[in-house]
Amino acid sequence: MNDTRNVVDEFKGMAHDDIVAQLDKRGVQLQIAIENVERDFNMGTIVRSANAFGIRTVHVVGRRQWNKRGAMMTDKYLEVVYHDSLVTFRTHIAAKQLIAIENNVPSSSLLSTKLPKNSVLLFGSESSGLSAEAIALADMVCEVPQLGSTRSMNIGVAAGIAMYEWVRQHSQ
Repeated sequence: MNDTRNVVDEFKGMAHDDIVAQLDKRGVQLQIAIENVERDFNMGTIVRSANAFGIRTVHVVGRRQWNKRGAMMTDKYLEVVYHDSLVTFRTHIAAKQLIAIENNVPSSSLLSTKLPKNSVLLFGSESSGLSAEAIALADMVCEVPQLGSTRSMNIGVAAGIAMYEWVRQHSQ
């Protein structure tokens, strides 16, 4: 069988539902959320990275429409939950710690922060970042430390770094 899907070799030839069941068994507790205010191309990259790190739930707050091309069909292997507002999203995840990833407001370095196991990492749009409302609803705000001259890094890159750091902290 020539399985051309973008899946690792162990899943080649398996039915979609069987792959999802295997991923659910070994998935991590972390969830991510994206405040979608401008149909950011980077959302696909974030969803693809979430799949790679074993994240089983991605929340999209705001616009339901996003560029799925960058996800390379990985959104089909995890749950994408849509919320029309930040308030309904925050109510939905009430039992979890909401960690905003943002570098344009007072924040703690991601490298010196112990990320709670039961958390949701919240990312904003590439150009505008997170809204003031999103920051206000967060339990903490962290940033990816930078050493260069640029004001910020690509949100898809920052999201991958933040997800990796959570997995690194909780994989012992």
